[in-house]
Amino acid sequence: MSVFEITMLLCFASAWPFSIYKSYKSRNNSGKSIIFLYIVLAGYIAGMVHKYLYNFDGVFYLYLFNFCLVLTDTFIYYRNYRLSK
Repeated sequence: MSVFEITMLLCFASAWPFSIYKSYKSRNNSGKSIIFLYIVLAGYIAGMVHKYLYNFDGVFYLYLFNFCLVLTDTFIYYRNYRLSK
């Protein structure tokens, strides 16, 4: 378990709620990129697969938590897209 990996994931986890809140309240996707969200989701999936296959520890759950935050932001992106039509 790496303290640096934990710190990185905790920093990311603290930033996503602000993005989610802003997207939800603004009801628009200005400044958002769905491609960026998909790339970040893919990165978290890769991290979880690595942890699961090679080095399973508690950090796996930080990857999962971050993945869920980004997935929530992705769902809000599509909600806002639908609202803008």
